Amino acid sequence: MERLETSVAAEAGAPLPRLAALYRDRLPAPLRFLGVGMAGLTTDMLIYALLDAAGLHHLAARAVSLLCATFVTWRLNRALTFGASNRRQREEALRYGLVTLVAQGSSYLTFAALMALLPAVLPQLAILAGAAVGTVLSYTGHSLFSFAPAVRTPAS
Repeated sequence: MERLETSVAAEAGAPLPRLAALYRDRLPAPLRFLGVGMAGLTTDMLIYALLDAAGLHHLAARAVSLLCATFVTWRLNRALTFGASNRRQREEALRYGLVTLVAQGSSYLTFAALMALLPAVLPQLAILAGAAVGTVLSYTGHSLFSFAPAVRTPAS
């Protein structure tokens, strides 16, 4: 069931919202999710490169770039993939961050396990395997938890 919001600007015929509506209407949610993920990866890499070039320590640069990418993917997934939940945005963002942390952690653990168990495996293959595990967990977690509608109980 799709819970996407209709944009007033899209109805007015603005080009960018029309493109976003076309993206939402023509592609299934898993493909939209992968597209948003690519935008997040691009953001992550760009911010990291800028901060690294500015002389920030690589671990600090990576932490900042991941935070920026997570914010970008939350907003894009909210607008293009899943739609807004009926929670306050702060709660939704915290739920999104939690799922993202679990997914990225599982991606890293998959990478580490493959490298420890099969040292002859190319690191790039281990990264791809970890990314696949993380993507499945991320999509499932965001669709069932981050953007799931809050259950409203009637007042007694």
